[in-house]
Amino acid sequence: MTTRTVIALAFVALAGAAFAQQPGGIKRTPLQKVEFPDGFVTISGLAELPPGGSIGRHTHPGIETGYLLEGEAVMSIDGQADKHLKAGDSYAIPAGVVHDARVHGDKGAKVMAVWVVDKTKPLATPAP
Repeated sequence: MTTRTVIALAFVALAGAAFAQQPGGIKRTPLQKVEFPDGFVTISGLAELPPGGSIGRHTHPGIETGYLLEGEAVMSIDGQADKHLKAGDSYAIPAGVVHDARVHGDKGAKVMAVWVVDKTKPLATPAP
């Protein structure tokens, strides 16, 4: 195997772990991974949160953008006022900024997100 293949397989395993079923009923589904731009990887995926669910405070080594497909959520981004999102709303989170999203209301929420992150670092890192 070439070094590039080994690195690609390691990244796929890492991204798969980051998208695995999480405690609390959060379901993450990876959709696509593209090594672009140079030194980065662009990942798209779905996150489904149950009623009352929360992603948990964390950061990414690059930007995250997203679109709420279903439900309502409160997006908390450090340094910004909380944003109430409903289906059809989008958001953007700068690289390295601590953030969280929690479901608002009695229905679950579904988000389509895209991350453009440093390919040498984990997709997400928990934050206090």
